[in-house]
Amino acid sequence: MKKRIKISLPMAALLLLVLSSCGNGKSNKNKMKPEQESEKQAIRVENKVSEQKVDVYFGDELFTSYIYPDNIMKPCLWPIVTSEGTEITRKYPLKTVAGERADHPHHIGMWMNYGDVNGIDYWGHSEATPEDRKAFSGVIRHQEVIEAKADDAQGTIRVKTKWEARGRTQITEDIELHFMDMGKVRVIDWISTLTAQEDILFKDTKEGMFAIRVSRELELPSDDPLTLTDAHGNPETIKVINNDVVSGDYLSSEGITGEDVWGTRGKWMKLFGKYKEGKVAVVILDHKKNPGYPAYWHARGYGLFAVNPLGQNVFSDGKESMNLSLKKGDSVRFAFRTLICSGVVSDEDITKLGQDFSNLY
Repeated sequence: MKKRIKISLPMAALLLLVLSSCGNGKSNKNKMKPEQESEKQAIRVENKVSEQKVDVYFGDELFTSYIYPDNIMKPCLWPIVTSEGTEITRKYPLKTVAGERADHPHHIGMWMNYGDVNGIDYWGHSEATPEDRKAFSGVIRHQEVIEAKADDAQGTIRVKTKWEARGRTQITEDIELHFMDMGKVRVIDWISTLTAQEDILFKDTKEGMFAIRVSRELELPSDDPLTLTDAHGNPETIKVINNDVVSGDYLSSEGITGEDVWGTRGKWMKLFGKYKEGKVAVVILDHKKNPGYPAYWHARGYGLFAVNPLGQNVFSDGKESMNLSLKKGDSVRFAFRTLICSGVVSDEDITKLGQDFSNLY
């Protein structure tokens, strides 16, 4: 029976010293000293084929799961949990909770896909896609887990997928995931190699490419009416907005903040805020060998946090274009690092992490 989810590296030792925690990077007030750092626990990776997922544990705590149920249109990492046990990914539409935005059901966990591949939309496809759009929508189908292992330094998952539309395979994909425990900092390295099964054009669009959808606490405050889930998971339009738990803000490697980061280039981007009294940050770092480096950022205030190296015509108001093309049999690789953080880390340390990442793969 097919499973469904109900819709309702190693690093330099120096980093163990500097990456005791992460946040807005503007103060060292809440930084922990190295001797205060929590001891790293063993990493476990468990391939649960019957549940269509691979779980990653740091000690006894679930960090994240690579999931591929039949009712989502691409594999993703969901949930993602900080060292303090805070689930930073939005639960909707896979889990029923009150007070989350009930929009964009295709935004689930952390994923990589694109909105225009030979005219096929892989980005926006979900169970809610209208019938008249399904012929133009693609599915990334998990094929097999090649490797699921852990050692003292990291957990590793290697999988194969196929990008399928209109009864054919457009792209085959090899995904390599590495998970590292730095105590208050948890690291995800995502490397995808895409191989064209036909001549491919990634036409410039803002809808891409590597993304995470965060929970309400990390959204940027807004007074605009919105639709939130009620206690039963049903959408409910709210006109008077309560921003009491909303505390998110962006900071780019170029010093740009807030919603002004959208459509700007940067080597990394940080989304930070608070869950209750605890500081939390999510940092995505671009790889210097990626096409279009440094990438443009498709980072929104409502909880979508994405990096898009391919949508240059849109982000530059027509001054640039990318329109990446592959001949049949050609491959292209994309690599992104994500830091899931509790506390504070400096911008200099993030830059160092980005340099190390680009030198590692």
